[in-house]
Amino acid sequence: MSFILQHLRWQDFVDIALVWLIIYRILILIKRTGTIQMLSGLGILAISFIVSQWFDLHALNWILEKFFTNLFVIVVVLFQGEIRRALAQIGSHPFFTGVSSVMETHMVEEIAKGAISIAQKGYGALIVIEKDILVDYHIEIGTELDSRISSEIIESIFNPQSPMHDGAILIRGGKVVSAGCFLPLSKNPAIDKNLGTRHRAAIGLTEETDALVLVVSEELKSISIVQSGHMSPHAELPEIRQALYEAYGYKYRPYQPEVNS
Repeated sequence: MSFILQHLRWQDFVDIALVWLIIYRILILIKRTGTIQMLSGLGILAISFIVSQWFDLHALNWILEKFFTNLFVIVVVLFQGEIRRALAQIGSHPFFTGVSSVMETHMVEEIAKGAISIAQKGYGALIVIEKDILVDYHIEIGTELDSRISSEIIESIFNPQSPMHDGAILIRGGKVVSAGCFLPLSKNPAIDKNLGTRHRAAIGLTEETDALVLVVSEELKSISIVQSGHMSPHAELPEIRQALYEAYGYKYRPYQPEVNS
């Protein structure tokens, strides 16, 4: 150990830090894309390649050898969107990403206010708040907006006269990035048969990702909170705020007036 420490240069520490940063970014990319299954598939192919060498399976070995020879190109093609987004984040701010706590508080209030207003007016709505896992692989992206979050914009999108009111809006970071999105329907046979398409779509997406979805029922004029395939119906404003704050990583503390003894 002392021998190693004596021969370490400052360049070695920089080298280790850069390698750590690259590995960290790759792990974040894997987490955000939710492609553990894909990586498991690559692992199985790698094991198959080793087995084909051990047992002299020439045809299988030749196919897998060609595959792994072009692995770098395959990875770039599969993850081109995520790599582009990760590079953009590194270029803009390599260590700190996301939005400020003040902005997150403003977003929570605007989303909650928009959902309540939509419910009161009897509009139907699907509001998807993306968290760690990208939902791009699981939904059909509608019209790209890249708009700031405000209750007025949310309400106007879900106005029955709007051409995008039937789909969902996707909130990523501090913006409404698209509207008119279509979500995958849940295939869980245990779901209540009386649930409508919006609720089934919200459950379906949250079964595949860690997204938070607010569902506004135009028939009942009520809001449901959907997370991890579980639905909490008839949510009130405090519950909606709590779910949104927790989605952005904050502990929700409802206001409690002081009682004079």
